[in-house]
Amino acid sequence: MHIIIQGWRFLPHSYAIVNQFQLLEMLNRKHLQIYHQDMPYISKSWQPVTGLFSPNAEIALRNIPKPSPQKTADATLRIYAPFNLSFSTSKRTAVFACTEWGIVSKSIVNGMGVKSFAEAHAQGDAIIITPSHWSKDGFIRSGAQESRVAVVPLGVNPDIYHPLPTSQRTILRQKLGIHNYFVFLNIGVMCNSSQGVGRLLKAFATIVERYPDTKLILKGRDAIFPSQDSILKASKVALTNEQMEKVKSRIIYVGETLSFFELAQLYQVADAYVSPYLAEGFNLPVLEATACGLPVICTKGGPTDDFTNSDFALKIDSKLQNNYTKDGDTLWCVVPEQEHLIELMQTVIEKSLLLDHARQTGPKWVLQHFTWKQVVDRLLDVLIPSVKFGRPTFEPIIL
Repeated sequence: MHIIIQGWRFLPHSYAIVNQFQLLEMLNRKHLQIYHQDMPYISKSWQPVTGLFSPNAEIALRNIPKPSPQKTADATLRIYAPFNLSFSTSKRTAVFACTEWGIVSKSIVNGMGVKSFAEAHAQGDAIIITPSHWSKDGFIRSGAQESRVAVVPLGVNPDIYHPLPTSQRTILRQKLGIHNYFVFLNIGVMCNSSQGVGRLLKAFATIVERYPDTKLILKGRDAIFPSQDSILKASKVALTNEQMEKVKSRIIYVGETLSFFELAQLYQVADAYVSPYLAEGFNLPVLEATACGLPVICTKGGPTDDFTNSDFALKIDSKLQNNYTKDGDTLWCVVPEQEHLIELMQTVIEKSLLLDHARQTGPKWVLQHFTWKQVVDRLLDVLIPSVKFGRPTFEPIIL
């Protein structure tokens, strides 16, 4: 069986990250012959990055053959932006895509060069592969044909994302100067409107008043997004000057590109992961944090409902809103309640048994349901439905 993948590689962008982990897993399948065609980055400022993976993994990624222009295959999978729903030369065409804001926005449609998303989907035969039911609902709301929208979640590599032994964790925390602190972690592009950075900073300012021995690590992606600038702008709106003075010495910002092994260390040294998001397509860091044994605090009602449960997740009460307008679009989001966010951050500090329980249950849950092997099984079921590799579709499996 032959599969052509058109996408991004060697970039710390979520689509490229998903693409590369899926490629590495596909390379393990002896019955598959895969080809990769690199697609142009959408920004001239984006540059290829080496060292994200181990040397052997990078060599394997680079050695994937490029398809000839005339190559036909059992399936073509596109995983880049702008979305391309046109016909391919393969028997089956699939497009990986996400909707964060509950619809396909006008800016995305304009980038695709089409009049409407519904029309573009109806005129082609492409299957949309999206990682959450929240995202699927967004495509259907925008006119996609429901029968051609499949939910396939994202995954983690447990060889990278796992809890550290206590002795190693202690040494690493001492090295970083955080061994006497309770450490919260948040990872992302730091977009305030969708990822709730301002809400997190405001909540952390309250936590610092009550628990001075706390720190917050913020990991941005300065190589491809203005993450640090976004944090500064959000802090000016969310915090008073007095609050700013109190929290700035307790916030650790990491903006440089890290290897996935280095990124895993941030999860491994933290005590809890917190994500008061409003709009996400999946929110992979929440799953990675779970794999590393952290309790996760995340917004209720969004995509993380698909892959979290009460054994390790504390969900922030939220309100579903569809009256938020931006650039002429009416957007959907889940707005987390600020006081409940603060309450849950306080809970994980005070109840150490929660940390111990999450450390045991979270990694086990991920191993059972959300490794890249399991994800690619589901992906292949969509790409080549005549051969069953795993579960044909993904349904939430929340306890």
